[in-house]
This record gives sequence, structure tokens and C-alpha cells, in this order.
Amino acid sequence: MYKLLRYLKDYKKESILGPLFKLLEASFELLVPLVVAAIIDKGIGGSDRGFTVRMCLLLAGLGVVGLISSVTAQYFAAKAAVGFAAKVRHALFGHIQSLSYSDIDLLGTSTLVTRMTSDMNQVQSGVNMTLRLLLRSPFVVFGAMIMAFTVDAKAALTFVVTIPLLSAVVFGIMLICIPLYRKVQERLDKVLLSTRENLTGVRVIRAFCKEQEETERFLDRNKAFTDAQKFVGRISALMNPVTLVIINFSVIALIYIGAVRVDRGIITQGAVVALYNYMSQILVELIKLANLIISVTKSIACGNRIQAVLEIRPSMTFPEEASAAQGNTESEYSVEFRHAGLRYGDSGENALTDIDFKVKRGETVGVIGGTGSGKSSLVNMIPRFYDACSGEVLVDGVNVRKYSQQALRAKVGVVPQKAVLFKGTIRDNMRWGNPAASDEEINAAIATAQAAEVVAGKEGGLDYPVAQGGRNLSGGQRQRLTIARALVKKPEILILDDSASALDFATDAALRKAIREMEGNPTVFIVSQRAASIAHADQIVVLDDGRIVGMGKHDDLLKNCEVYSEIYRSQFSEEKGKEDVR
Repeated sequence: MYKLLRYLKDYKKESILGPLFKLLEASFELLVPLVVAAIIDKGIGGSDRGFTVRMCLLLAGLGVVGLISSVTAQYFAAKAAVGFAAKVRHALFGHIQSLSYSDIDLLGTSTLVTRMTSDMNQVQSGVNMTLRLLLRSPFVVFGAMIMAFTVDAKAALTFVVTIPLLSAVVFGIMLICIPLYRKVQERLDKVLLSTRENLTGVRVIRAFCKEQEETERFLDRNKAFTDAQKFVGRISALMNPVTLVIINFSVIALIYIGAVRVDRGIITQGAVVALYNYMSQILVELIKLANLIISVTKSIACGNRIQAVLEIRPSMTFPEEASAAQGNTESEYSVEFRHAGLRYGDSGENALTDIDFKVKRGETVGVIGGTGSGKSSLVNMIPRFYDACSGEVLVDGVNVRKYSQQALRAKVGVVPQKAVLFKGTIRDNMRWGNPAASDEEINAAIATAQAAEVVAGKEGGLDYPVAQGGRNLSGGQRQRLTIARALVKKPEILILDDSASALDFATDAALRKAIREMEGNPTVFIVSQRAASIAHADQIVVLDDGRIVGMGKHDDLLKNCEVYSEIYRSQFSEEKGKEDVR
């Protein structure tokens, strides 16, 4: 958690002024019991109305100045806390963006969302309260004790016993609660995971009538989260009653000692009232301190979780832009796999093994195989979403590890399996790959992606608002627009990762024909479950259990590759009678 405090460096002034104004307020507050004692002893006891009025005006003045100091302190503390949280959130988001696919797979989406939202808000609240109360509360507690000694040393000995006892209770409970709050946040991650899975998969859940089972699973996780919260809540809830018991016994002792000393004429009645007021101030401040400790305890637990993410070093690093390779335009091959292998995380087996083939510039490559055969894994190695664990992958004759991230990704346009659009207009989504793209370029890409009638049929055309995730568009419309988005950047290598699954055969054929006729003649990788979608390819790579079991043209593979011929025959009845895709 302490490592996060470096993000406060731009708010040094606010971080200093906030506590200072709180100390100023506390200083005025410590003078109040003395003024009240003077009113009782001299004003009321001496029947001096003028003195009483002057002291009352002084109390009002102390209250006004204290209020101004408090508001000022709150302003500076809030400004520092909000700015600090904004910088940490920005750093965390940027760090998450730097993590590789493997790192994000390992962490999990739900826990990252929790740390960006719930944990971050808790840290912000903790910083705000710390700046306002961390110095003020101890200052008032020990200041009240010192002021009590100026009133009467013997009676003030009660404070010497009370304050260490209260401190032991407060810090003891804090030490117990810190690891427990960490467990609470971990269980919150699981609740959010269930929530996210149920919201994103609600149609599947209903289709299989799994509502009851999912509800029970959510209730189990929510109960575990609730039980953990209750347990730590019971422990932290002990703080207020225990401190109140100690304070009340101290007040009883103080009043008894004060009454005896008043009766003997050693101190005045006003002095006893002042001592009682100082004890009350200690009570109030220790309750505040207890609440602060609880908040800070939560903040530390949440801050440690955020810091844990920030300390994860990306498993994939890129060379600096200035020294990175930009490719060899004289290379005969656009993409080369040289005995490449891929393993996900710490899994024992390779997802891909000994992938070895070359693709010339402008060629169209089809990638096909059974479910889980490694088709997406293969094409994800080209833009370096995943790193090869053995062998190497080359783009334009240069190992992808030698490219800067910007240079490599600029060459490659990827259309992933899941069509994702972002909230905004169609034009905004189309400009993701090329922010400077003109409407003419966008419309040309949309036409190539067979989405011209989609845009023309929407009110506003390119200005049609797209809902989050493209919910206001059909699956086929989303797929065509994501293909158009990739085409707008005019990539040298275009990867279509099963991105036409929602398209009918005629639209799919027209799309492939338009891509073949594209200006610039990009190298195209088409990953598909349909044999008809890749039958026209210059070469087809057939995968089975992470290995290449066949490679060549459609007709050759039908004769020589059993896996490909089985896939083709299983789809033959569906494709029979349809227009020859070649």
C-alpha cells in the first residue's frame, strides 16, 4: 500500500495544508474547556455578566474560526484524495493494458474490475479520512491530556491510564482486522465473477433452464461473502463499546477525584467541568480514530490488492520504438512459422506444437480443424497476442519479438471471434484503426465488408449511435462492422478469426470475393469451421490437437488429408447445391 503513496507527490501542498488546518481547528477546540471553566468560576461564580458575555463571544469566535479551518481542511483533503485516486486508477488501467493475454487470463476479469472500482473507491475514502483525522485525533487526545495537567496534575493521572489502554484496544483490533478485510475482498471477487457470468450468459442459462442452479450458486458465494463481512464486522464493532466502557469508567473516576478535590478546596468547579470536557473530547476523538482505523484497515487491504496488480511484470515486453524493427520489405514471405510452439500459462502440454509453414505476400491462407485444435492460437501468434514458447514467428522476415508494439500491430488487422463494438457512433468505431480515416475510406471499407446496406438502413448513417457492446445490432451486423473496422486501417496482414460465422453463405462468399479484390492485396488468414469458406484459399492449414496434419490446396487435401476430408464430408450436405465458392 505504501508504494501507492508516490502518486500523492503532485498533491504535496494539499496533503500538508489539509492536516495543518485540521490541527488549527483542534487547537481552537482545546481552548474551549478553559473558556467554559472561566465562565463558571469568574462569570457565573463572580456574578460578572460582562465577563460572561465576552467569554461567550470568544466561544462563538472560536467556533467560527474552527468551522472555517475544518471546511478548508476538508477541501484540501478531498482534492488530494480525488487526485490521488485518479492517478492510481489511470496507472492501474494503463498497467492492465500493458499485460499480455496470458497475464489477464491468469488474473481474471472479475478481480480486475473489483480492483478498478470497489478497491479504488475504498482507497480514496481511506486517504481522505487519513488526511483529515490521522493527525487531528492523536493531537486532540494527547493535547487534551496535556491541557488536563495544566488544570490539575493529580486528576489528570486518570488520562495517563486511560489513553494507553484505549490505544491497545484500537490497534489490537486493527491488527486482527487487516487480513480479514483482505479475505472479504477476495470473496467479493467471487460474487462479482458469478454476477458477470450470469449477466453475460443469461440467454444460455435460460435456454438450459439453469436459473435455479445459478441462483443457488450465487447465493452460496454471496453467503460466504456475507459471513466473512459479518465476522470481521463483529470484531471491528467491539471497538466502540469497549472504548466507551473504558472512557465511562475513566469519567466516573475523574468525577470522583474532582469532587473530592473540590470539597477540599484544591480545585474549582470550573476545573472539574474542564477536565470532564477534555475527557469527552478524548472519547469523541477516539471514536473517530476507531472509525478511521477501520476505514484505513480496509484501505490498506484494498491498496495491497491494487499494488499486487501493479507489481505484476508483463510477461511480454516490446523493444523501444526508436530501436525496434520495422520489417524487411524485400522479404519474399509475409509470415513465417518456424517450428513454433505455444503453451498457455503453466499448463503441462503445448496448445500448438512444431508449427512450420511460410506464407507469401498477398496469399490467402485458410486455417481449419476441429474444436480446440489450436486455430485461434495459431493466428494470435502473428500480432503477438501470445508468445511462442519454442521456435519463432516472423513477419516480413523479422521475428515478431523484435518489433515495437505499434509497428507490429500497425501491420496486422484482426477481427476476433467475438464481435465487439464500443459505445459511440458507427464512425467512431470505424476510426479505431485509423483515427484520420475519411468518410470515403470508411464507406469503402464498409462496402467491402458487405455492411453498406446495414449503415444505409440506420438513421443517421455513420452517425448512428452504437450501444455498449453493439447490443442494438444483430450478430451478423456486428460481425460485418468489425470486419470493416479492421479494413479501415488498411493492414498488410488481415486475420479473420471465425468472424463470418453469423453470415449466410451468399454474404460470406461476397465478402471473401471483395477481400480478394481489395486494393493493396493484403495477406489474409481465414480461420473457419466451414470448409466452403476456405476452399478458395491459396493454401489451407489443417490442425488437429495442436499439430499441422495437412497443408495444401482444397482438392489435394480432399485426397490426401483424412481430417480435412472428414470435415468436408460432414458439411457436404449443407453445402451441396450452393454456389461454388471458388
